[in-house]
Amino acid sequence: MIDEALLKILACPACKADVKMDNDKITCVKCKRRYPVKDGIPVMLINESDKEN
Repeated sequence: MIDEALLKILACPACKADVKMDNDKITCVKCKRRYPVKDGIPVMLINESDKEN
């Protein structure tokens, strides 16, 4: 799980919008890209993300 304080300072690298925790991934509230969390560390790289339908 990701700390709430960390989520507040993270932004989507693709569109710079806020993100939220959605199950086991970090999801952008604007463009809906989903970023993985590996070993408790968010991987905020566009090429590691997938797009929500």
